[in-house]
Amino acid sequence: MAKKKSKIYIIDVTNRDGVQTSRLGLAKLEKTMLNLYLNEMGVFQSEFGFPVTNHETNYINANIELAKKGVLVPMILSGWTRAIPEDIENAVRLTKVEHLNISISTSDQMIKGKFGGKKTKKDVLKLMVSALKMARKKGIKTVGVNAEDASRTDMDYLIAFALAARDNGADRIRYCDTLGYDNPQSIYARISELAERVGLPVEIHCHNDLGMVVGNSVIGAVAAVEKGVDAYINTTVNGLGERAGNADLVSVILALKFSKDLSEKKLLDGRIKLSVAWKLAKYAAYAFGVPLAIKQPGVGANAFAHESGIHADGALKDRRNYELYDYEELGRGEPETVDTGRKITAGEYSGIKGFRNVYSKLEIKFKDDSEAREVLELVRYANVQTQKPLVEDELRFIAKYPKIAKKILTTTP
Repeated sequence: MAKKKSKIYIIDVTNRDGVQTSRLGLAKLEKTMLNLYLNEMGVFQSEFGFPVTNHETNYINANIELAKKGVLVPMILSGWTRAIPEDIENAVRLTKVEHLNISISTSDQMIKGKFGGKKTKKDVLKLMVSALKMARKKGIKTVGVNAEDASRTDMDYLIAFALAARDNGADRIRYCDTLGYDNPQSIYARISELAERVGLPVEIHCHNDLGMVVGNSVIGAVAAVEKGVDAYINTTVNGLGERAGNADLVSVILALKFSKDLSEKKLLDGRIKLSVAWKLAKYAAYAFGVPLAIKQPGVGANAFAHESGIHADGALKDRRNYELYDYEELGRGEPETVDTGRKITAGEYSGIKGFRNVYSKLEIKFKDDSEAREVLELVRYANVQTQKPLVEDELRFIAKYPKIAKKILTTTP
């Protein structure tokens, strides 16, 4: 039997790492909408939150309920915890999460600087293994083990850490370039050695502190695939994330699909639908309150704009003169319309008449006033949390799944 060809998959971490961006955040409804768009795009997995954080538990359980109903499938929903047994126990007690990534620091800098001399490298190994065993004991279906600050971790210790994870049931090892310290050469060499010596699929989690995040993520994944294991690139929508951000989802996909040599290798998971990119990027920009950069690859306002005489002439004669891919492939091309007349929106102080007017434009009807008022109340609460007018897809979601929406909107201090 022929050996299965190694592939590159996307694990998006917007709803875990992206929302940790200083001064930014998402309401639980907005996180849910991102999951729906990511699933539509064909993303393999969404790291959708923190199952031991109280204000996340209703949202997490509600999204898992959507998965059970067949709405959020086939995308996997995974939680993130620290690699300590108590976190695993609490995650299982509080939520119905079935997939986890467990994380602990592995570099000398962080072991000394974060643990203050209270833990040694051996202690870190023992703690990770005990948490991993607890996850297996509690029936977690897939467990990724994260080596935080892997790029500054001694290679022999990183290998020992990964081997201990493999031998105790880990499904993947996450190589975290936590400070964006790697460059394409260094990450290629390190992940090649890691994949070859350990034989586990490798997640590549990079940050953009030195501006190399997409290149590092892609070449790190290529290194793993070339050593015969699957690779999983961690991305965020629009590259949001702590400090200078994470690897931008659309940029990573474009690089794997269209860059020199890689386009012919077809390494990317075949389920990815680039056509969702425009809708997803625009929604994330609105939800986070961070406009798309004019030069953002694929989805920025200037991504397909030509002004200089030579460029404009060349693009008009044959788009391939100055464009590697077509704007239609990203779901772009439809004219953007802005209503400049009367506008009725649904918000936290909406009345029933204005509310029903908004939904009638969406061609959504309610069977009676009682149903309409139930949805109106949910829309009000959603607006309290988002503090911005709800988009059409959010309004449709609340009307279609009011009971699940109620769970998502409920937090109990």
